Amino acid sequence: MMPVLGLKLDDRDIAILAILQTEGRITKAALAQRVNLSPTPCWERLKRLEQAGIIESYEARLSLKAFGALSIILVEVELDSHRAEDFDRFELAVQSYPEILECWAVGGGLDYILKIVTKDVDHYQRLIDHMLEANIGLRRYFTYVVTKPVKSTAALPLDKLF
Repeated sequence: MMPVLGLKLDDRDIAILAILQTEGRITKAALAQRVNLSPTPCWERLKRLEQAGIIESYEARLSLKAFGALSIILVEVELDSHRAEDFDRFELAVQSYPEILECWAVGGGLDYILKIVTKDVDHYQRLIDHMLEANIGLRRYFTYVVTKPVKSTAALPLDKLF
């Protein structure tokens, strides 16, 4: 048994999670069959995993190619100052930009890494200009335009982690 968020997960719980990561639309009956449980106990496990916050949401993963030529841009960010309120101000501001898909606070020589999707590089530059003018503490940034996505997954390698 593996403890996660206060729950002890057994092999069936991990199997449920592994299946849902790649097949979020699977029916409850099919899920129960795949993990060798009857539907009611499977449903109870699923609800327990949701209530514990292990399963955060069920989402559709959209193909960026379907929307034409979009730009994926990774940005390293350094803030002006490193007080708690400066980090809070920046993190709050990031929430208001829908183009910023992901933001990670990181250790080392910089403060954050952003993943941004825009219709083109010009739109990205206007976004950065707006962030610079917004007084959110952005001191320096380094831009990396993604030329080719090689691997992208949100699925955790559960079989390697447990």
